[in-house]
Amino acid sequence: MNEQEYIFGRNSVREAIKSGEQIDRIYVQQGLADGSIRELLMLARQNSLVVSEVPRSKLDSMCAGLGPGERPGNHQGIVAQAPAFRYSELEDIFELAQVRGEQPFILILENVQDPHNLGAVIRSAEALGAHGVIIGKRRSASLTAAAFKVSCGAAQYIPVVKVANINQTIESLKKRSVWVAAADMDGQPLSVSDLTGAFAIVIGGEGEGVAKHTKELCDLTVKIEMGGRTTSLNASCAASILIYEKRRQELVKRERKSN
Repeated sequence: MNEQEYIFGRNSVREAIKSGEQIDRIYVQQGLADGSIRELLMLARQNSLVVSEVPRSKLDSMCAGLGPGERPGNHQGIVAQAPAFRYSELEDIFELAQVRGEQPFILILENVQDPHNLGAVIRSAEALGAHGVIIGKRRSASLTAAAFKVSCGAAQYIPVVKVANINQTIESLKKRSVWVAAADMDGQPLSVSDLTGAFAIVIGGEGEGVAKHTKELCDLTVKIEMGGRTTSLNASCAASILIYEKRRQELVKRERKSN
């Protein structure tokens, strides 16, 4: 696990980008537009990194206690946020499934922005036998120290893949014969849904759910049947139920074949 979550200062950020170090996001102070900042922003965009303009107070908060003698770090108007744990590649998911002798099972999180939800999903996915978790580059929680902590170390044992475009990734998975389902309340009940085989489930973000265009790309839409007055679950709770149902169906299928 990488203890240095933030890389700050113009030279440090420049070298991190040039070296290919994994970076979740670049934060730059609002209103700064001098030559070296413009150069860094151009370099960031050339490397397809997400850039956010924020007040100086935000950068000060990020770098609090990171300087010599636990003084504030001198960020010089720019901070790069590194993942707390290194991201995997999509191929790592398929390799893990192959090693286990199983069909790939993948969780795709679309716009899940709470790092605690992300960590909880990773923990459930690893515990219940999924082969990987995919998250988007924009409008999504990253594998920060908080997310890693909530995962209780599960992020060390399951590939977590960050992609530039969720919909393109779905199309890529479908070309590899992976069925993709969106979790949404307008879908068919889990009780009549076949989740066995090579499968990916898309879980939408807090409050928004799975985007319309994303659902249209999926092979089917499934819903968790609710028995109370509350009509929705948060992303991590929904993920746990869906992952368990997928595992249950696989176990039932395996038992039937052995009998």
